[in-house]
Amino acid sequence: MANTVFNPFLSLNEYIPDGEPHVFNNRIYLYGSHDIAGGTRYCQAGNYVCYSAPLDDLGNWHYEGEIYSSQDDPLCKEGFSDLYAPDVVRGNDGRYYLYYTIAGGVSATANGHNTPIRVAVCDTPAGRYRFHGFVRYEDGSPFLRYLPADPTVINDEGTIRMYYGWSLSMVAAGAHNGGRKMSLPRNRFVKRLMLRAVETKLFGRSSKELKTYKDDIMGACHVELEDDMLTVKTEPKKIVEGQFFAQGTSFEGHAFYEAASIRKIDGLYYFIYSDEDSASLSYAVSKYPDRDFVYQGVIINNGDVGYKNRKKEDRLNQTGNNHGSLECVNGQWYIFYHRQTHHSTYSRQACAEKVYFNENGHIDQVECSSCGLNEGYLKEGNYPAAICCNLSNGHMPHITNTITDEDIPYIVQKNDEVYITNFKEGCFAIYKYFDLKGTYHISVRIRGDGEGMLQINEENVKISPSEKWCKSTIEIPFGGVSSLKIAYQGTGSIDLLDFTIE
Repeated sequence: MANTVFNPFLSLNEYIPDGEPHVFNNRIYLYGSHDIAGGTRYCQAGNYVCYSAPLDDLGNWHYEGEIYSSQDDPLCKEGFSDLYAPDVVRGNDGRYYLYYTIAGGVSATANGHNTPIRVAVCDTPAGRYRFHGFVRYEDGSPFLRYLPADPTVINDEGTIRMYYGWSLSMVAAGAHNGGRKMSLPRNRFVKRLMLRAVETKLFGRSSKELKTYKDDIMGACHVELEDDMLTVKTEPKKIVEGQFFAQGTSFEGHAFYEAASIRKIDGLYYFIYSDEDSASLSYAVSKYPDRDFVYQGVIINNGDVGYKNRKKEDRLNQTGNNHGSLECVNGQWYIFYHRQTHHSTYSRQACAEKVYFNENGHIDQVECSSCGLNEGYLKEGNYPAAICCNLSNGHMPHITNTITDEDIPYIVQKNDEVYITNFKEGCFAIYKYFDLKGTYHISVRIRGDGEGMLQINEENVKISPSEKWCKSTIEIPFGGVSSLKIAYQGTGSIDLLDFTIE
């Protein structure tokens, strides 16, 4: 019998964002970046760890251990320590190749956009990878066309295809600058001149080099690699524009930001990416691997923005960057993505949701849930409060590259406990979905200086201040599949550790 699993599907003290799921040899493997609890920058752990699960039990994730470290990369000696979003592909020789970029930690001034994409290799999917080299031209010079970031690779019936790229996002830039609206002129010539100045400053590219590009160096690109998995076989082609030159295309409003990922499904190429909203994973489809991609829609947003026409101001979580991809397990497709914790963008956790293709190959946007990879809805039992799929005070922010000082509820890890904190008047946590019929006892463990009413669905229970975890219990009727909502009305602030349904 399969184990119960919920979101996030790994241990609550694990932080694996940017997830790339792959099925190899009858197991599913999750490759991703590695954050830490309460981190102060992205990918601060400085290594990659891997988890895997049997295809018939997605609630049984096994920790495979560290598969690669920044210490294994020659750039580590120059102060680079943060390993960014990776991907793994099986080469034509049967070995497994890890593609990644490395960026500066606290001691380095250079960023990952100026260094070539790196490659490590291993004989098994989750063994110890060793440095193999960097993506390069035939003469050995590093491949640096456009912006070598967020690589994803597919073995397309023997052809090795790499997709990569990055672009500025005015939404992300605005969030990083206190929510101020950011924009550029629409005139193409003026915009190109302005962007070249920006690209020189941000990415260290010379004016001479920038003149070799049609418009800008930002966007998503495709390039073929030789069987050695390192040597560039074709010149790169941009397949999706960044925000500044998407006007008049199907991508306007949903241009490429980052997080490139590729899947080939029923003969079509599905390009999954984080769009200019930065919290949404969108996708585009083409019959060809290197051209004619057309925007199709959003698959998921980590604040449920867009789901059933939800507006940005009504987001159900603190939103931040998003990164993930699709994978099929036993005929069921899932979208893997990540959520933010610790009221920052630096401690992200892996989540997943079921998705469905219609007869035209289209995917409708799905909502964040607490069920995730579970075979069905959740039943009675004990659950961590931190598996809430929605956590809000009614006006949650979108943040980028920061630890916010806004007064919001958030998930935190302290002393080996993971819980919801700063839960104040008007805050609520929602859990979707449970399949329960009849009357159940709901016990919630809380603490804090709060005094008021804890509302569980439509029922209220009075709470008083407590320095230690204490239970508040109430009877709740259920009539089938429904969500569970915990809200607070009162003074002060409380923490929520877990709840039991019995």
